[in-house]
This record gives sequence, C-alpha cells and structure tokens, in this order.
Amino acid sequence: MRIAFAGTPEFAATALAQLIAAGHDIVLVLTQPDRPAGRGMKLQLSPVKALALARDLPLSQPRSLRLDGKYPEDARAAQQALAAAAPEVMVVAAYGLILPAWVLALPPRGCLNIHASLLPRWRGAAPIHRAIEAGDAKTGITIMQMDAGLDTGDMLLWRSEAISAQDCTATLHNRLAALGGELIVQALAAPSLQRTPQPSAGVSYAHKIDKAEAAIDWLQPAALIERRLRAFDPFPGASFTLDGEVIKLWRGRIERLMSGTPGRVLRADGGQLIVACGDHALQLLQLQRPGGRRIDTAAFLQAHPGLAGRQLG
Repeated sequence: MRIAFAGTPEFAATALAQLIAAGHDIVLVLTQPDRPAGRGMKLQLSPVKALALARDLPLSQPRSLRLDGKYPEDARAAQQALAAAAPEVMVVAAYGLILPAWVLALPPRGCLNIHASLLPRWRGAAPIHRAIEAGDAKTGITIMQMDAGLDTGDMLLWRSEAISAQDCTATLHNRLAALGGELIVQALAAPSLQRTPQPSAGVSYAHKIDKAEAAIDWLQPAALIERRLRAFDPFPGASFTLDGEVIKLWRGRIERLMSGTPGRVLRADGGQLIVACGDHALQLLQLQRPGGRRIDTAAFLQAHPGLAGRQLG
C-alpha cells in the first residue's frame, strides 16, 4: 500500500519500521524540523528522520501545514509533495503538528492515527505520562480515523496494555510503541474495519508535560509523588532542593507506617532515606546529583551525611 507517514519521536519511528518491514511503500515521510538539543545545542535529527534517511525514503520537514499560517511556503511545498506522492492513506504517530482539513482529505483512505491510550481516556499530548501519574491499571493503543478534532475521531482498532507498579514512562512507552506498530500493520491489512464512535463519557485530556512539574511538592500524598517519579522518567524527572543543589529523584517506595511534617527527613541511615509527605512517607531509592549519574541511596548518603531531621525543598 502507498503510505505517507507523519511522525517525529522514537514512538513513531518504531511504527514506521514495522510498516517498512510489512512491505508497504512509504511514498513520503513528514517529520518536524531538526531541533537544537544537548549541552552544545546542536541540531538533532528526529528518530523518524534518521530512519527515513537510512532507508532512503522521500522526506519533508515543514514548520507548519497551515496554508494560511505563519509558514505558508512550507505548507505549500508539503502540499505539492503529498499530491505528487499520491498516498492511499496517511499514518500519523506523535507528529507534533496539527493536520489541517486539506491534509485529512487528501488520501482516499484518510489519515489513521496511532494513539497511545484507550480513547477517549487521555486524549492529547502526553497520554503515557498521565496514565501512570493517575494510577491507571491499564492503558493501550487505539488506531483512530482522524478528524478535525483533538483525538476525537472514530476508533478502528484497539488493544489494552497493563500498567505495572514498576512501570515508568520509558518502559511503558517501549511496549506501547511496539504494540502501535503491530496494530497499524493489522489495520492496514484488513479489507475493512468498523468505525466505532468514541463514547461521550470518560473523556480526559493528557496535557503536555511542563518542566515546572518536576519540582516535588512534599505536601502531596506519598502515593501520588511515587507515581509522578515514574511518570516523569525519563523526562522531565522529579526533583527537590538540598543545600542549594537540585537533586533528581527517580525511584521511591511508599512507607505507609511513617508520617511527619511534609518534606522532613525521618530517617537517613542504614542505606535508607525516608521523607515525610502530605500522607504517609516516601523512601528515596534512586537519586542523581547535578552533572552526576543515577545512584542508590547508600551512595547518596555517603556524600550527604547528617540528613536526619533536615527539611527538603
């Protein structure tokens, strides 16, 4: 099948790789422009672009697809490229740009989105993070026929995936990415799929993760803080301040039999670092100092003795 593909991060690259492996003809790849990243702020290729270049696939990187927007020349060039490629369908996965009406109407089979939740739960930009943060027992992948709304289109295919108490965004992302690639290949192989409108009940929005959310609020319940540690791993991480340093906390364990003033260190010996929260307490298991690597609590306490009774920021 002649497919145009639109996506940017690793989640999308996994799906593109599976479409290629399934023998589909990828006639055009759309991905976001290169962005500066890292300490040197050098321009970085998106994972989708890297794969497209490695497979010698036609590539377009418009800054916008809106013909009446800020970059109309980019949109017109993309429109010409898509028209020339003549795809039967467009597959979209975490592209990061809004698809205007002209894009949705161009392929005969429309645009299919690989969305990392069981819609209508967690429409929006960060469904994996928000599912873990909320304590959901399961999430999944939905293959959706795109319309003009925000993740509001009819559902074509879906499958659930359990969220374990050990899952962080990185681990759950990898499983969902593989599942997304599997389901989109299955959807495209089907002669027809029934379109199921999304239920009106149970709608929730997965707002984009903001770096400001990284700061730990010790007034929150320990259970919520622990889930946020996993939801924000690998980005943006969760952090607190100690002696003027911003310390990242990657893992924690709820201590239900301990409590105290939120943010107060209740124990800091024997390889254990326990901090009171708004409800119960949290044992800190994996930390990271600025410029350092992730270390266990025993190693952290060697560098920071005498923490018992201290108040964390």
